[in-house]
Amino acid sequence: MTALEQLGSEKYVLLTTFRRDGRAVPTPLWVVPDGSGLAFWTVAGSGKLKRIRNSGRVTVAPCDMRGNPTGEAVEATARIGDHADRLRVGEGIKRKYGLVGRLTMLGSRLRRGVDGTVAVVVS
Repeated sequence: MTALEQLGSEKYVLLTTFRRDGRAVPTPLWVVPDGSGLAFWTVAGSGKLKRIRNSGRVTVAPCDMRGNPTGEAVEATARIGDHADRLRVGEGIKRKYGLVGRLTMLGSRLRRGVDGTVAVVVS
């Protein structure tokens, strides 16, 4: 099992994206396993998406819900997923996070509409 596959089973993962000037921006988030990597969903206009579009370079590390790392960071590449990725990741979140995951996905859809969230695949 690769480090990314193991991270996909963590409850929270610290995703670090990088600004154009190289400064790191860490964000704790929910992830789901996705093949040999992991995936997550985020708001369509979020800063992390802008940084991923600029440079797909990210690091991921296990963390607690406050974003305090609990293990080593792994270098990876992120790409913005398509509609099929978003559906797959949404179902994965509902399965992995149970009722809280379902309610979160429903609330997001009600607030932002179907196209208000985007899946990001990390490999």
